[in-house]
Amino acid sequence: MKSFLMVVFAVMICTSLVFAAGPKTYQVTGPVLEVKDDTITVQKGKEKWEIAKDAATKVTGDVKVGSKVTIEYTMKAATITSKDAPKKEAPKKEAPKKEAPPKK
Repeated sequence: MKSFLMVVFAVMICTSLVFAAGPKTYQVTGPVLEVKDDTITVQKGKEKWEIAKDAATKVTGDVKVGSKVTIEYTMKAATITSKDAPKKEAPKKEAPKKEAPPKK
């Protein structure tokens, strides 16, 4: 029984590590339009996708203009600027309406 619980516990820890591994990955597939040292541009439908690459990018096969590729990528923030939301003014209360004095 103890060994079974230890196995379940180990599986739970490994599973949590997998989910905490990092940001979600996405992919785009299409023909290559342009290859530069720091970017690759592919056609996806009617859109052109320009994706950054560097020396750490793993490339398999010969990537050249016209070849069909699948690129896996993650979204990474380059800068983040926080702008405080404007403070909402309290709704203005309307002055109570004064009733006209009764006519004599």
